Amino acid sequence: MKAIEIRNLYLKFFEDKGHTIIPSSPVIPENDPSVLFTTAGMQPLVPYLLGEKHPGGTRLTDYQKCIRTVDIDDVGDNRHLTFFEMLGNWSLGDYFKKDAIHWSFTFLTQYLHIPVEKLSVTCFAGDEDAPKDEEAIQTWKEAGIPEDHIYLFGKEDNWWIAGDEGPCGPDTEMFYDTGKPKCSEHCNPSCGCGKYVEIWNNVFMEYYRHADGKYTKLSQKNVDTGLGLERMTMLLQGKETPFDTELFAPTMKELEKLAKTDDIQSRRIVADHIRSSMMIITDGGLPSNTDRGYILRRLIRRMTRHLNKLGIAVSDMPEIIDVTIDNLKEMYPELATHRDMIQKVIGEEQAKFAKTLVRGEKEFEKALEQAHKQGKDTIDSEVAFRLYETYGFPIEMTVELAHEKGVAVDTKEFQKLFHEHQAKSKIGSEHKFKGGLAEQNETTIAYHTATHLLHRALQIVLGDHAVQKGSNITTERLRFDFAHPQKVTKEELAKVEQIVNEQIEKDLPVTCEEMSLEDAKKSGAMGLFENKYGDKVKVYSIGDFSKEICGGPHVTHTGVLGKFVIKKEEASSSGVRRIKAILIPKQEQK
Repeated sequence: MKAIEIRNLYLKFFEDKGHTIIPSSPVIPENDPSVLFTTAGMQPLVPYLLGEKHPGGTRLTDYQKCIRTVDIDDVGDNRHLTFFEMLGNWSLGDYFKKDAIHWSFTFLTQYLHIPVEKLSVTCFAGDEDAPKDEEAIQTWKEAGIPEDHIYLFGKEDNWWIAGDEGPCGPDTEMFYDTGKPKCSEHCNPSCGCGKYVEIWNNVFMEYYRHADGKYTKLSQKNVDTGLGLERMTMLLQGKETPFDTELFAPTMKELEKLAKTDDIQSRRIVADHIRSSMMIITDGGLPSNTDRGYILRRLIRRMTRHLNKLGIAVSDMPEIIDVTIDNLKEMYPELATHRDMIQKVIGEEQAKFAKTLVRGEKEFEKALEQAHKQGKDTIDSEVAFRLYETYGFPIEMTVELAHEKGVAVDTKEFQKLFHEHQAKSKIGSEHKFKGGLAEQNETTIAYHTATHLLHRALQIVLGDHAVQKGSNITTERLRFDFAHPQKVTKEELAKVEQIVNEQIEKDLPVTCEEMSLEDAKKSGAMGLFENKYGDKVKVYSIGDFSKEICGGPHVTHTGVLGKFVIKKEEASSSGVRRIKAILIPKQEQK
């Protein structure tokens, strides 16, 4: 069964169970500063998991494009990917454990035709905070899972929470038995030997963890599930790796045809990174030295290094991109739409990296000269690491250059520095997710509403072309990116600030209407009107000043926002400007 067939079968199955099919959100999150990328299907649904009403109702299903960056350095093995697709179904205060588990079992066994004996499940064992999940255990038995295929684990394996505070609860995970022999008599689904592969996870959000560590029951119980498409496709097709499936096969074949050396790891890295880079670019990402722009830059440069390792010229890259887009355009039509942009961004970044490599080689020559002066026949690990971190030099290239000059490289110490760097990077990436669900509060909701006022004010002052290109909200400030060809003057900024504050002083009501996408367009509501919306949308109006399609939430009237102050205006990228602004509460105004 092909990946797109699995996806369509899943969506149709849950649609038949009363779920509304909603579109995938972009891989670049909107108004969510807690993460660099969309890492899971639940992420765009945070407001609704916390009680906001969703236009699609209380039962939802979708496929979600996801990027996870903590394992970039592991890509190249037989299982790690940076971009993947997650299939999900949600209950927002509707059905709970029994329906979720029975439907999962039915879909796996009757629709994907996985033999029951191939399935094992795990459930929460219970602790001082919450009891053993007897309901999940009994429901799996009722569904048809043998008792000796049901395993119990603690919070580390079978409990889900985003960050330290917020909605959480036990989960039940489903595993596929690959048929490999057990690694020991104690081998079970928590083992990493490869016999058991996790294929689906059902999270039952029935608790709230407070900042002091106490747990209380939620008034609205939710179900949040996730099934990895690439992994399921690989298993159902009997393939060893996702790279052997139709999702990657044409790109892998093209790389093999162009390569002058046979290196399966490098081909996998290029195939994965090109797919991930295209998804990020399509959803508005551009290379830079910070945050998600840095990740995109890192992906493109790592991909370029491995093209060099394969002996493939950068001039062959457009052809590889075209092969990949043509292969994936049925699943992701947006790739074909943005083909020219993808070619341009990757091409320009590779050209910049070529110059960086030249500078890196000069840096190596300086290090070599210094080593000779000191009578050393080894390049220090710090030098090798600086070449890697600053110039993107792979350690293999540094070793090769050193060998040509008759010197060695302290690779042992380099690996130590590299692993320390890797650990810090993972901690940084994971910290970005910390508090994802708990990040929504009165302050961030106020800033979210203020971005609507700012958006409209910019269009009044600068013109209708000044449309939103991105935003980022924290409890300290808002950041708003918009289309504009040149620097905004002080006079223009003052006018924008004045207009926003006038709307705040008017204490305009903020109202929400649900309507069809077509009616939203006709009403004059602002929105991108691409594939990001479903058939029904929420339209938020701020008096008669602003009208936008948005998921919410917002304040009920503008008078509570306080004073709006623009702190900075700067370039974000070509043709895009950025404003940073704050809200000063009334009690703090002088």
